[in-house]
Amino acid sequence: MTDTRQCGSRAVAAVAAAAVAGGATMVQVRNKEASARDLLQLLVAVAESVGHRVPVLVDDRVDIFLAAQAAGAQVAGVHVGQSDLPVELARALVGPEAIIGLSAATDNEVRAAHRLPAGTVDYLGVGAIHATATKADHPEPLGINRFGVLVAASTLPCVAIGGINRVDVRPLRDAGAAGVAVVSAVCASDDPRVAAQGLKEEWCS
Repeated sequence: MTDTRQCGSRAVAAVAAAAVAGGATMVQVRNKEASARDLLQLLVAVAESVGHRVPVLVDDRVDIFLAAQAAGAQVAGVHVGQSDLPVELARALVGPEAIIGLSAATDNEVRAAHRLPAGTVDYLGVGAIHATATKADHPEPLGINRFGVLVAASTLPCVAIGGINRVDVRPLRDAGAAGVAVVSAVCASDDPRVAAQGLKEEWCS
């Protein structure tokens, strides 16, 4: 997941490209402070950089996804949170082919996701695993053990998120994660490609 501030002077699209070169398999563009126009430009830039190699999603903003799609950008979908546009409406707007991820942090939220019509949600983003500075309003941290309990109750793929570093990757995989989403571990790294490569090595070991 991208963080414009943590990328610093480096272009977000360049950091995304480096991460993909290191083994990242999906990029989610997130910038909650950007204007609609700036977020659209950012999403299109990232899609132009890596959309031909991995799925590119945008956080929260169904309207920005649709605008980027209308502009011809190779964007794959959206990730929505519990306080964003209801996921059923998001699916109706983006169509059946787009990827939709949904945040879930509690038993109730996981159960509610499974009550949705089949095909509404493609994966759950489950966390926060640890406290994280990149999302001030993150839910109470789950830890790896609690994450494993939630995953065991889910038939949807569960991607772990929230303060994850390299040492967490293998335990989360063993707890049932379908993948891990990171922000600081790549965006704040001196070498995003090497950072992503290290995460991939842990996952595949």
